[in-house]
Amino acid sequence: MLRLTRRLLPPLLPLLLLLGRAAPAAAEYGLEITNNGPITTGAQATVQASLSMKNESVTSNLYHFNWIYAPLILIEKSEQRFSSVINVTGEFPGTFPVSVWVTHRNCWLCRPVARNVTVLQITEFITGNLTIAHIEDSRFITRASSSSVGAVTRISFCLHDPSHYFKSASFVYNWDFGDGVYQITKEPFIYYNCSIMGNRTVHLKVVAEWEQIGSILHERETMQKTGDFTTALELLDAVKSINVVGSRETHVMENLSLSLHINGTPPLALCWLIKSECIPLDGEKCHLVVINGSCYHLSHTFSDAGQYCLSVRVENGVTMLQTYHEIKVWPTGIHPAFFVLLCIALVSVMLGLVLYTTFRSNTQQKDLVEVADFDFSPLSDKNLSSHSESGCGQICCRSCFLQSSQEAARESHELLHSFNKPVKTYTV
Repeated sequence: MLRLTRRLLPPLLPLLLLLGRAAPAAAEYGLEITNNGPITTGAQATVQASLSMKNESVTSNLYHFNWIYAPLILIEKSEQRFSSVINVTGEFPGTFPVSVWVTHRNCWLCRPVARNVTVLQITEFITGNLTIAHIEDSRFITRASSSSVGAVTRISFCLHDPSHYFKSASFVYNWDFGDGVYQITKEPFIYYNCSIMGNRTVHLKVVAEWEQIGSILHERETMQKTGDFTTALELLDAVKSINVVGSRETHVMENLSLSLHINGTPPLALCWLIKSECIPLDGEKCHLVVINGSCYHLSHTFSDAGQYCLSVRVENGVTMLQTYHEIKVWPTGIHPAFFVLLCIALVSVMLGLVLYTTFRSNTQQKDLVEVADFDFSPLSDKNLSSHSESGCGQICCRSCFLQSSQEAARESHELLHSFNKPVKTYTV
């Protein structure tokens, strides 16, 4: 046993020394390695390595890629100037490391310039994944694991077969939605519609069958592989409405408070933006907040007067809804409503004055009667003193003769008498 160990050490010792001394040179190079796993047993996997230079001053040269892939079986290998690709397969399930290091060509004993490793997963089952898409306006919109209540949801199975291992196989899909509904299809997708909000777990069992010639008896035999897949489906209520509650007018440097009431299932991603015009928020920078309720309070202070628009977008992973709210910002001063009230008050006062003056004028025209009496008799001198005592002149107004309301009424009736009846008789 000791002799066997000594025989194995000399071949491995240079390799270990080379890998250990690769660190200084690796600082000038970058090596990326990828694989397209996982794969099922018997299928082929592709592993690719790409070399890049971190320092531009490094002169380009020809390089050689050294692979370590055991116990996998190499199917094909190709190499270019700065890259290399290998195709490998495995007959047993497991997790297998595949490593590569790069050296200068024609210099195998030189230290590696870069090295890296990847892990390839091989399983005995069918590989793939489930995807959920929501149908909206005759379009399929891919969702992570959620859908809206009452909407048609398409659940699809995507087979991962990079080497076309199952190209001649026929598939059967057994669907279980976790609510007592089972369905078997030959297509890798199904449409699901549920009106009850909540969480669902969708189970899928895939069975693949095909025929191939046996390696021992060289007869056709039926091969079969299966795969079990599970995904979570969350049924949410779609965002149906956004109601903005608050004033549409404010003043400069005043705090405007608005309330956003959202009809939809939380959590909700709310994005809002205030600009001089209403714009859609697709890809636009905005204030993004996540709320766990149905109401959000927003406060903003405007520094300039003008016309503004509040754009709001809300989505909950199922649907997206956007609305707008126009805002008028007035400069600091008297509110225009006061001017309107003042104008209404002035018009009311002027209308009242006009009506009062018109009514007063009509009343005076009905009551005012002037009487003139010229007395040319000799006795007029005798009566002059008596008229002087009462404060009246030769021509007297209505106030001088109207001693009382009864006398005024009597004189008014006397003026309406016929001209044939003499009012006074004078003797010469």
